[in-house]
Amino acid sequence: MLSAVSSSLLIFHKPFTRALRLPLPKPPLTPNPRPLSLLSPAASSLTPNATGGGRIGALSPAPATDDLQKVDVNPPKGTRDFPPEDMRLRNWLFYNFKEVSRLFGFEEVDFPVLETEALFIRKAGEEIRDQLYCFEDRGNRRVALRPELTPSLARLVIQKGKSLSLPLKWFAVGQCWRYERMTRGRRREHYQWNMDIIGVPEVTAEAELISSIVTFLKRLGITASDVGFKVSSRKVLQEVLRRYSIPESLFGKVCIIIDKIEKIPVDDIKNELKSAGVSEEAIEQLLQILSIKSLTKLEGWS
Repeated sequence: MLSAVSSSLLIFHKPFTRALRLPLPKPPLTPNPRPLSLLSPAASSLTPNATGGGRIGALSPAPATDDLQKVDVNPPKGTRDFPPEDMRLRNWLFYNFKEVSRLFGFEEVDFPVLETEALFIRKAGEEIRDQLYCFEDRGNRRVALRPELTPSLARLVIQKGKSLSLPLKWFAVGQCWRYERMTRGRRREHYQWNMDIIGVPEVTAEAELISSIVTFLKRLGITASDVGFKVSSRKVLQEVLRRYSIPESLFGKVCIIIDKIEKIPVDDIKNELKSAGVSEEAIEQLLQILSIKSLTKLEGWS
């Protein structure tokens, strides 16, 4: 069994946006284009001729009806197109993702966009199902479009097992899907840049990740007035639970609940922790610790 430590980093930013103007679609080049509502999909047909032969793959003429469903030319809600000017910007951003990753010695990996539904439920709990683009395939398997990259990373590491040489330094830039309420700058289709170090128990892994992100932000001209870092530590969480005699068997469940902070109301967090078996005193202390925003204050906590 492979035992490893994985380090990751979460970044938040103060609101700043870049306006992107999408040009109106240009008219078709054909002199008399047919509207989308009159287009008929290609259909295989056999048209007999005088010699008894036939023609395969001909286009069927559009039915002479007025009730054909019109095709919506907009992308599905929560997704977007990338015309050339936006694609140039995306390529530039992804180029910097990859260059910084390689500069720090990370190797690129990728995973299937489609994964088993259970993989994400295992990490985030049953409630994640409401945020997944999930369905049952023709083989009666429950699958989902990936909402993030980390579960796929863990699956691949476990699959490779002892054949991997630790430490691992992998990065990925992948398309993800999450069916949730959209907010400004947050769509249902998004791209995620992951940098992961596995097999380094010391905080040197976290230090290297922070250094790499600072390097990336400097390349883009982003300063401390624009962004800040949030660094989470499960060791701190474990220490709080230990002080209040919370059994280690509850650690995984508590972590899942804590991950929902800033996503659901605090009262809901408290209720879920209480339902999990955490005392009210421990809940208040835990939330207080999680609100600390500097190492100095954390060191003074007792």
